[in-house]
Amino acid sequence: MKRFAVIGLGNFGFHAAKALYEDGNEIIAIDADKVRVQAIDAYCTEAITLEATDKERLKSLGLENMDGVIVSTGTKISTSILICLYLQEIGVKKILAKALDEDHGKILKRVGATEIIHPERDMAVRISRGLSRPNVLDFIPLAEEFDLIQVGPPRDFIGKSLKDLNLRAKYNVHIIAIKELVPENFLLVPPANFIIKDSDILIMLGKTDDIKKIKALK
Repeated sequence: MKRFAVIGLGNFGFHAAKALYEDGNEIIAIDADKVRVQAIDAYCTEAITLEATDKERLKSLGLENMDGVIVSTGTKISTSILICLYLQEIGVKKILAKALDEDHGKILKRVGATEIIHPERDMAVRISRGLSRPNVLDFIPLAEEFDLIQVGPPRDFIGKSLKDLNLRAKYNVHIIAIKELVPENFLLVPPANFIIKDSDILIMLGKTDDIKKIKALK
């Protein structure tokens, strides 16, 4: 289980927090609006009413111990900039910030954001590319109880072959592809003798409950 915080509970922040929580993660949801905080209460570990530009109160939450913090505030650019700056000063290592445009994203990067999110642009690109050069993975008709995910290998997987791991028998999941980052390569239907490295990304298909067991491994 991982721990995340979501600051700003508008449409994007609400659904990001809810999805992470439903995926079995511990979530702290933060917003200055009490109505938004009440709305997310059933879909998070802790819901907090807080003006996140208050550095001292923000610091008291222990966000530096989180696996990541998503900053998804509204249209007031200065708010997200201040929050990212404070999170960086507090010591948060992974800060994912929603940007309104390219220039906003550049500023957020400079003040500490490690990853910039452009929701509308990214979705538009994904839809357009799906139309012009469809990726078969985007169009596999999965039943509701199945998941297709990308996941880093658990520690016990590293240095072992797919044959040794025998994931189909042990966990009832299938590794349908592997992204090698060092060197960069994409391997569709990897052979049984493939040795998993810590830099690999596993693309895995299985029932949601079985996938959760894999993700719970350290």
